[in-house]
Amino acid sequence: MADAFETFLKTLAKGDLAPVYLLAGDEPLQLQEAGDALRARARALGYTEREVLDVEAHFDWDQLARSAASLSLFASRRLIELRLPTGKPDRDGSAAIMEWCESPAPDTVLLVSAMQWSKKHEGAWVKAIERAGVYAWLRAPRVDELPAWIRARMGVKGFAPSEDAIALLAERAEGNLLAIAQEIDKLAALRSGGAVSAADLESLGDDNAVYDVFRLTDAAFGGDAPRALKILIGLRAEGEDVIPMLGWLLNQLDLALRLASAPDFATGARAEYNFWPARQKLFAGALQRAGRGNAHWRRCLAQCARIDRMAKGRETGDPWREMERLLVAIAQPRAVATLLAA
Repeated sequence: MADAFETFLKTLAKGDLAPVYLLAGDEPLQLQEAGDALRARARALGYTEREVLDVEAHFDWDQLARSAASLSLFASRRLIELRLPTGKPDRDGSAAIMEWCESPAPDTVLLVSAMQWSKKHEGAWVKAIERAGVYAWLRAPRVDELPAWIRARMGVKGFAPSEDAIALLAERAEGNLLAIAQEIDKLAALRSGGAVSAADLESLGDDNAVYDVFRLTDAAFGGDAPRALKILIGLRAEGEDVIPMLGWLLNQLDLALRLASAPDFATGARAEYNFWPARQKLFAGALQRAGRGNAHWRRCLAQCARIDRMAKGRETGDPWREMERLLVAIAQPRAVATLLAA
C-alpha cells in the first residue's frame, strides 16, 4: 500500500520502540528512508550502540543469539540490524528470529530488513515479528499514485510543480523512486524552490546530469555495454564506491532472475512488479538476450557476491575490474558467457 511508509513513520512517534521491526520491500528508497527514520528515533531514545549483521551464504545464526546475550559495553541501549537481502532465512534463521521474538533482549531493538519481498516470503517468522513488534511492507506507489507522491516530495523541497513537470519526471524515471528523488535533489541544488515546469526539468539536460547507478543498470540491461562501461568510469571518477552500486544492481539482477523463472513474463511484469511499459521492454530484451532458463542470472548474482567480498577485503581481486566484467556479461550474455563461468 502506498501509505505504508507514512503509517510506519507514525508508529515511531508513539512512545518507546518495539523490540523488533521488519522492513521489507523491493523499493530501495522506501527501505532506506524508513530505516534512517528508525535509526534517528533510536538515537533520540538513547539507543547509542549499533551492531550490523549481514546475512550472507553460510551465515552463522548463532551470532544473533550471542548478540542478544552479550552485555552492552557502555551500559546503553542497542540497535541490532539484521540485513536479509533475499528475505528468505533458512530453517535455522527462521528459528533464530522466532526465538528472539519470544524472548527479546532487554534494552535492545532488532531491525530486520529485506530488499526482496512478496507474499511468498511471509512465514511463521514474519508472524512472530508481527506479534512481538512491527512489520512494514513498503511498496512503491502505483502508477496512478505516483503523481501525488512526486508532488508531495517536491513540496517538501519548496517546489510547486506543474502537471506536465510531474508527468515528465515520472516518465523519465519510469516510476523509480530513487531516480525521482535524485532528480528532485539535483533541482534543489540548483534552485531555491518555486514553480517548476517541464521546460525547467528539461533544461537540466543529460549533459549536466551526474552519471548515476540507474543509468548504469539501464544501459547494461538494455544491451549497451559501451555506455555502461562509460558510466562506470564516470562514477568512479566522481569518487563513488562499488558497494553502494551493488545494492541496486543486486535488486535488478534478482528481479531478472524472478522474471526468468516466472511462467508468464508479461503478467508478472505488469501485475506483480507494476512495470512501466518502457521498463517491461527493457527487461524483456535482457531476458531474450540471456536465453532460456535462469542460469545466466544466477551466475551474475554470484559475481555480485564476489565483487562485494572484494570490495570489503574478504577476497583478493579488483572489484572495479570485476564490475566491468559483470556489466558486459549482463549486456552481452551470449557473446561473453565465459566471463562468468562457474
